[in-house]
Amino acid sequence: MADGTLQMAQMHGFTPGPDTQRQFRDALGQFSTGVTVVTVQAAQGPVGMTANSFSSISMDPPLVMWSPAKSSSRYAAFLQAEHFAVHVMGAEHEDIVMGFARSGQAFDGLDLELNVHGVPLLNDCLARFECSTHQVHDAGDHSIILGRVLSAASREGEALIFCRGRFRRFDKEA
Repeated sequence: MADGTLQMAQMHGFTPGPDTQRQFRDALGQFSTGVTVVTVQAAQGPVGMTANSFSSISMDPPLVMWSPAKSSSRYAAFLQAEHFAVHVMGAEHEDIVMGFARSGQAFDGLDLELNVHGVPLLNDCLARFECSTHQVHDAGDHSIILGRVLSAASREGEALIFCRGRFRRFDKEA
């Protein structure tokens, strides 16, 4: 208990707002997440986006969610899509993730196929969730997209982790 009390005493509180955006972002960055690439087939062709906002929501019905930023040039493609795929990326996929962070058309050289809905599927990932858009909710400067999982696949591997603004790997098991 003494260690927990000491750590709490060292924390610096703040109210999130325009003047503390960096502090707020840094505090959120303390939460480690997995890294995904979300893909859709848009009017202009296949589009992908790196996202760490992915989460499971429900087992029955099978629902997942992710949250694209409204400021993204790719936002409209994902908001309008009836179907999308979420790819959970492995530790060896940092280059792929960075490619889709920079460009929505970073498909060159990747092992992919199109599903029955025309959504591009990355074959080299740890898990894949093919979804239909179930609901979209406004969430400030993002939207929350709920997807009903129509098909899923997975394999063994080490996950790519994002924490404190950097990609990381698990260094040991608890």
